[in-house]
Amino acid sequence: MRYYIADCHFYHANINHQMDCRGFADVTEMNAYMIEKWNKKVRWNDEVIILGDLSFGTAEESTALLEQLNGHLCLIQGNHDRYGAKKGYGTSRFKWIRPYTELRDNRRKVILCHYPILCYNGQYKLMEDGSPQTYMLYGHVHDTVDQRLIEDFQEKIRSTVRYDRSGHPFHIPCNLINCFCMYSDYTPLTLDEWIECDRQRMEKRKR
Repeated sequence: MRYYIADCHFYHANINHQMDCRGFADVTEMNAYMIEKWNKKVRWNDEVIILGDLSFGTAEESTALLEQLNGHLCLIQGNHDRYGAKKGYGTSRFKWIRPYTELRDNRRKVILCHYPILCYNGQYKLMEDGSPQTYMLYGHVHDTVDQRLIEDFQEKIRSTVRYDRSGHPFHIPCNLINCFCMYSDYTPLTLDEWIECDRQRMEKRKR
């Protein structure tokens, strides 16, 4: 099974108390909760693609953290990820570390980057039944005004009509999903689970 998650920010006290206001008493409580949620879902033979900003801890703290997380770990580098950049930050627990990649997931294409890409590769491609063939998964913006702007921009794109070569009208596809850990209660999710999580969250926003 393959899972995705973004912006856990283990060991990041300011994220807990300021930007995200996660509500934990301290970093120790936050870390323990996130590890528990992760390992409750992920087994050792599963794959987890981390969409950036996994840990804000020291080299020793981050290396010890990696040993506590189940699964085969893959990292899309975020702006806070130091793995391999400084002496002591281990990389042995990662299958790979990349700034960007494109993969296949159950016949669909996934574009993976820490930063949202509004015009992504394969955006217009659809499956035979008309469902999206390509999804862009990202992190970085957390649940901020930037995320609201991305959501508004997606709605603008989706409401825009274009015409194919035969002159038939169609709405432009746009399928970006923010895999922010707080949206899933700090649990890594499959692509299908993130699609449903995003759908439910957007429905609540429109109410």
